[in-house]
Amino acid sequence: MNKRQKLALETKQKLVDSAILLLKEKGFEAINVEEITKKAGVAKGTFYSHFNRKEDIVIEISRSPFRELDNKLKEMQGVNFLEKITYYFKNFMILVESFNINICREWIKDVINPSLVPDTKDGKKWFYDIEMLKNILLDAIKNNELKQETPIELFSNLLISELYGMTVCWCMSDGIFEPLEWTKKFCETQLDKIFEPYIIRNKTK
Repeated sequence: MNKRQKLALETKQKLVDSAILLLKEKGFEAINVEEITKKAGVAKGTFYSHFNRKEDIVIEISRSPFRELDNKLKEMQGVNFLEKITYYFKNFMILVESFNINICREWIKDVINPSLVPDTKDGKKWFYDIEMLKNILLDAIKNNELKQETPIELFSNLLISELYGMTVCWCMSDGIFEPLEWTKKFCETQLDKIFEPYIIRNKTK
């Protein structure tokens, strides 16, 4: 990466960080591009070098931390698949809560209305998140932790529905519902039971 590319990434991050602060404080509808660039200390035109519209920066906020989570999962070697899923669930929800409910409400709009984002799997967060879970389960089959007949498609959709459901409940309850606490309870009481028929208990390497 050359100096120019590095500066461009730093500027983009400044815009994202500024947007996060403003979104937490005021909510999406109450801010505009000019406010974001002013807080970031850059010219208004600079915003459009990185984003096409205000909505796009919210999409970026909902993507980048989860890409980091995906990378961490790929680096986890010799870890039981249930521990990986638990790690994914808890950290997914930690990220959701850290953004504050105003940002979360904007973030789920592109899940509820996917026409708001590019028509690609990478553009649509639902598909991106399902792929992360699929990869964990496929690795578990490869490592003889799960049976070959494990219904990957079914389980990945079921699990992501749990996460998204708790996220939506948080928004609908205006913050009364505590998604991280319920995520922990779900992992502790349900994960092992869901996969029980397909777990290879005495695996051989």
